[in-house]
Amino acid sequence: MNADGGVVTDTVRWFNDPLNWQGPDGVWHLTAVHLWITFAAVLLAAVVSLPLGVWMGHRSRGGGIVVVIANLSRAVPTLALLTLFAVANLGFGNRPTILALAVFAVPPLLANAYIGVAEVDRDAKDAARGMGMSGMQVLRVVELPLAVPLIAAGLRTAVVQVCATASLAALVAGGGLGVLINLGFSQRRFEQVLAGGLLIALLCLVLEGLLALLQRAVTPEAFRRSSAS
Repeated sequence: MNADGGVVTDTVRWFNDPLNWQGPDGVWHLTAVHLWITFAAVLLAAVVSLPLGVWMGHRSRGGGIVVVIANLSRAVPTLALLTLFAVANLGFGNRPTILALAVFAVPPLLANAYIGVAEVDRDAKDAARGMGMSGMQVLRVVELPLAVPLIAAGLRTAVVQVCATASLAALVAGGGLGVLINLGFSQRRFEQVLAGGLLIALLCLVLEGLLALLQRAVTPEAFRRSSAS
């Protein structure tokens, strides 16, 4: 930090330095890696959580199991899990980070998929069965379309939470914007620490806004009106 200005002034200078935006340790590259870690972790969690949550919601059974799984996933500290994966056969880098963050992303995805399908209006399901639809047809034609807004909300929550936590990757030699914070602390460049934190917060806000628009787009207009009234 310069003697002629505070950390905020130095942070502004840091953002204005083009060298901080280029190369493998530059903002653009680290942001791309941060997004890759985020989406890979959420995708891995979604592949497991969404089919399980939808199936259990369709059967209207296993609500207690969903609660237990969600609570267990939340109870495990992500940093501890990340450290365990890193010192195990997975090694250091982005792989253990993605796996640890996938566990972290399970609760909102699983819970919202289950609740979204299980709480579809029973009259709508009975009407579909009365028309001769099979169980899978009811799921595909009635339950899933009505559950999509809540599933999208779970996806939105998972992505933002994982994006905010992906900075931990730097602690196990991974990439992402956490590298800026880690290097800043080790070199006592606190303007870089603040810049890294601001960039992660900004990225989370951008993702939150984009996914909010996506959630609104997949929400039926009748639902939008009822929530607005």
